[in-house]
Amino acid sequence: MAMASLVPLVVVLFLSAGSPSPIESCATGDLQSLLEFKSSLRDSNAGVLSTWTGSDCCSKWYGVSCNAATGRVEGVNLHGAAADLGISEVSPAQRTISGEISPAICRLDMLSTFVLAYWRNISGSIPPCLTSLAKLRILDLVGNQIAGRIPPDLGRLSRLTVIALADNQISGQIPPSISKLAALMHLDLSNNRITGSIPASIGDLKMLSRALLGGNQISGSIPPSIGYMDRLSDLDLSGNRVSGQIPTTLGKTRVLSSLYLDGNSLSGFLPSTLLGSHVSILNLSRNLLEGTIPDAFVPQSYYTLLDLSFNRFTGPVPRSLGSAAFVGHLDLSNNRLCGQIPAGKPFDRLQSSSFANNQCLCGGPLPKCRGR
Repeated sequence: MAMASLVPLVVVLFLSAGSPSPIESCATGDLQSLLEFKSSLRDSNAGVLSTWTGSDCCSKWYGVSCNAATGRVEGVNLHGAAADLGISEVSPAQRTISGEISPAICRLDMLSTFVLAYWRNISGSIPPCLTSLAKLRILDLVGNQIAGRIPPDLGRLSRLTVIALADNQISGQIPPSISKLAALMHLDLSNNRITGSIPASIGDLKMLSRALLGGNQISGSIPPSIGYMDRLSDLDLSGNRVSGQIPTTLGKTRVLSSLYLDGNSLSGFLPSTLLGSHVSILNLSRNLLEGTIPDAFVPQSYYTLLDLSFNRFTGPVPRSLGSAAFVGHLDLSNNRLCGQIPAGKPFDRLQSSSFANNQCLCGGPLPKCRGR
């Protein structure tokens, strides 16, 4: 799964949005809203909320940033995994904040960044009133125990560029209104309890570059419209209940580089378009795919990971795979493949490979074929 790559993005957002402002005193209404928001949280050892005293919330309160001209609060950036807190001797791994997200946060009507991530013990639900924050661009609540549903009218937040809700206990469906977020670039809902299907109109998110939905209970098929998202580079649907066929449109995306569909119930044939695409990480393992593996690899094919294990593929290993530019990790085990493993540079430079538990593969790292 591609979860680890989320960390650099969030750190960048943290550093850019959490820088102190020269304003010393925020607007009175914002000050009261922040104090009410603080009252719903318990900061036992992190030391973060101990700085939230006095009226200098724009310069003295950790994680709060304001507009230099108006004194209005524009950012609340509380990130438990940050290494540069500088306000407590407690290590990031031991820092916890508990409690719930108070609806008072919704009164900060100039808020563009709201990060309350990796505190582990924050529970409750996402306040529905968050969808009234018209200027909100970044919503990051990763790594808590937040439950309940994603607000159905999330699509009202037309300026959202980041939605990061991974590693919580969120349930319910992905709201169809999410397809209205024309500016959305990063969507991470992984490792929750989300059910239902992926909205058919998700392809309307033309700016989306990362869609991380793995580790849920999502069912239904993969909408073909995903293949028309020209900026999509990472798609993770692993560990769900997705069924049906892999859309041929996925192989026509312009910049898709990592595709994790493992651990689902996908069936049918493997589209040849996918093997001739720009994808360099392709994990289709543990599905119900069948038929032959298309002989559609090209000399430009470059795979750091190619995992087609635990399916129902038959026939030979494609000869064209031997002409690929590079294959780092190859797993074709637990299928029904038969025939000789082709020769070629990729097979000479494999960092790891497995052809085990097939019907009658031979050659390469396996015993030689009879009569050869």
